Amino acid sequence: MNGKMERRSFLAGSLAATVGASTVGSLAAGQQGSGGAGPREYYELRICRMNRGAAIQRLEDYFQNALIPAYRRLGAGPVGVFTVVVGPDSPSFYVLIPHPSAESACHISNRLAEDAEYRKAAAAIREAPATDPPYANIESRLLLAADFMPRLEVPAGAAKNEPRIFELRTYRSHSKTAARKKLEMFGPGGELGIFRRTGLQPVFFAETLYGPHMPSLCYMLVFPDQATREKNWARFVADPEWKKLSTTPGYTDAEIVADIHNVLLRPTAYSQI
Repeated sequence: MNGKMERRSFLAGSLAATVGASTVGSLAAGQQGSGGAGPREYYELRICRMNRGAAIQRLEDYFQNALIPAYRRLGAGPVGVFTVVVGPDSPSFYVLIPHPSAESACHISNRLAEDAEYRKAAAAIREAPATDPPYANIESRLLLAADFMPRLEVPAGAAKNEPRIFELRTYRSHSKTAARKKLEMFGPGGELGIFRRTGLQPVFFAETLYGPHMPSLCYMLVFPDQATREKNWARFVADPEWKKLSTTPGYTDAEIVADIHNVLLRPTAYSQI
């Protein structure tokens, strides 16, 4: 995707340029959760890599005053905007946008283009000249929420912007079969229950439909601070139930995990997650 297409995709908030409108039906076919859990959300995850300087504040203004209000008007969200605490590509913004359907994820760009309020609020970014680009580049991913956690859980501290950090983890597998096995490992009676019991609070779990590092699953955890993160991960690693599960044939890392990508994030003051 060239820079012009990246800009249009980012500013319009559309995955249609990546997945194509013709794929909406096939995407929607996999949305219904199992066990009566209801339809699964789609998550649009964008990584906006920045150059240092005034463009950072300009993009923050865009997120807060144009993008988030427009997406909420159009039924998407809550929208999370994060900066990198530990991880590559700093400075960068991570933007997480939950969608209620594949149609929303793929066609919201057309609806944004008709939103006069958005066009006015986003003018500084939409009309930025090539000599003053708003960002270095954009990476977009489309995720489908897991059966066992079909909707994002907004942290309790988000409403009052309480201190919190987020951990975004991506598990890449060597095959789709192995990736499904890893997702299964988190399901009912599995790793997710151990997470909750040992203080690893999930925000979402999802499989990657489009984007880099495929096949993979992606999930996000939230903690009040780094010390709590380290303490609760230590509890998890030492948990007897986890030790048994992680050594069960078919569920070992050697069989189903090729590599793990991990980033620590801090929410902006206006983030809704």
